[in-house]
Amino acid sequence: MQKLISMSIVLLIITSLSSFGQQIRTPRPSPDATVTQIVGVTEVSIDYSCPGVKGRKIWGELVPFGEVWRTGANEVTSITFSDPVMVNGNDLSAGTYGIHTIPGENEWEFIFSKDTKVDDGSNYDPAKDALRFKVRPAEHHFMERMTFLFTDVTDNSVNVNLVWDKLMITFKVETNTNEIFLSNARKELSWSPTFQAAQYCLTTNINLDEALNWIEASCLINEVYWNTRIKAQLQYKLGMKNEAIVTMEKAIDLGSKMESAPFDYDNMKKMLAGWK
Repeated sequence: MQKLISMSIVLLIITSLSSFGQQIRTPRPSPDATVTQIVGVTEVSIDYSCPGVKGRKIWGELVPFGEVWRTGANEVTSITFSDPVMVNGNDLSAGTYGIHTIPGENEWEFIFSKDTKVDDGSNYDPAKDALRFKVRPAEHHFMERMTFLFTDVTDNSVNVNLVWDKLMITFKVETNTNEIFLSNARKELSWSPTFQAAQYCLTTNINLDEALNWIEASCLINEVYWNTRIKAQLQYKLGMKNEAIVTMEKAIDLGSKMESAPFDYDNMKKMLAGWK
């Protein structure tokens, strides 16, 4: 009986330790990292691990020249685009891709693969390539940990920089923000017209004819100061001066009935006076 009790206690301790161990997160020699950048309306995200130099010679030794490298440690590095993009001038569909590279002393080759499950260069399958392009490395101040950095962000582009040791390799991601936005707006407007799409077009001075259709649909659903003033400005930009004056007068009247004056109410009145 005593022996049975002792065995039960041992089993209980082992079970407890096992359960406890499953909850402990141990540090990885090459910690995981994720960086994300919004370019216009497109999200670009990179998941990778951060190996360290640790006093080693990296290029040409730890990372051999002329061989496929998983571009980091642990699992393969991956990059995700929420919309179609251009990478160094090459079209690429939205989605997630594994990043492999072939480092060289004077030139690197980047490989975006449809296979994101690769954990070693030996598992790489060229048949699953989505894109290949070449870039030249540049000198950089010392970085102990391999790092991805986004720089030179605009409404339509961003530079992606891989930096490690004393080297930087850069490629450019471009998006057509206006086209993507208009495509998304058209999908939404098929069931829920909104003045936001028209307001964007007015602000950026694009697609004014279609924007007028959108704002008219918005006004049909609920004519308020906010969408009526957008409609008037679109009409004026499209050369419909008389219609614009009538519409803006209506907007001013709607604004006067609000509990508090809209933030741009005085500007709209000045604009109307200028039109007249």
